[in-house]
Amino acid sequence: MGYLVFAAILLAFLASAFRILREYQRGVIFLLGRFYKVKGPGFIIVIPFLQQMVRVDLRTVVMDVPTQDVISRDNVSVKVNAVVYFRVIDPEKAIIQVENFFEATSQLAQTTLRSVLGQHELDEMLAEREKLNADIQAILDQHTDAWGIKVANVEIKHVDLDESMIRAIARQAEAERERRAKVIHAEGELQASQKLLEAARVLVQQPEALQLRYLQTLTEIAGDRSSTIVFPLPMDLFETLRGRRD
Repeated sequence: MGYLVFAAILLAFLASAFRILREYQRGVIFLLGRFYKVKGPGFIIVIPFLQQMVRVDLRTVVMDVPTQDVISRDNVSVKVNAVVYFRVIDPEKAIIQVENFFEATSQLAQTTLRSVLGQHELDEMLAEREKLNADIQAILDQHTDAWGIKVANVEIKHVDLDESMIRAIARQAEAERERRAKVIHAEGELQASQKLLEAARVLVQQPEALQLRYLQTLTEIAGDRSSTIVFPLPMDLFETLRGRRD
């Protein structure tokens, strides 16, 4: 009976010593409370009572940053949320240097999001998201490097405004469209006036061209289904024709 009990204890001891880690897992081993080494993946042995193991997942973590109240540089209150992609690249630091690397990264992402966006105006938040994403990612990656964390990407998902601000932005956009339309119309009038001025200079230099233009205008008027046309006949037309006949 004693042998059976001993065999059962031995089997339990051996079973607790054998561990299998998947390809994306690592085991941080502590020997009598002190860091020993990082093991895995695959089959590893952990000596019971003397060694303890903490599993660390090396896959990319997708973390939602809760909605944050942000006041922009131009004093506009908005609600912003984002998503952060990060992964553990140094299991030893991720376990030893910080108590809970996921919670620490989440809190740091929230404060960094408010800090970075608060330095920009509302128009920049809406139009320059790529730049803001890169700025937030760089700051997070710098601070989490000591924890063995690599922040791969940050994406701002939503920038929510209240109804009054949405209406104000709509009015601003409408005014901007009207301004552009007026500028385009003025530029068209300027170009047309320049072309008319050039045409007038050519006609002044060539009296024959002026007369031909006059006759062309009469032809266009005659084609408008009018029964009677009264028009002045310029005397210089006869002088031009007389000069050509002589």
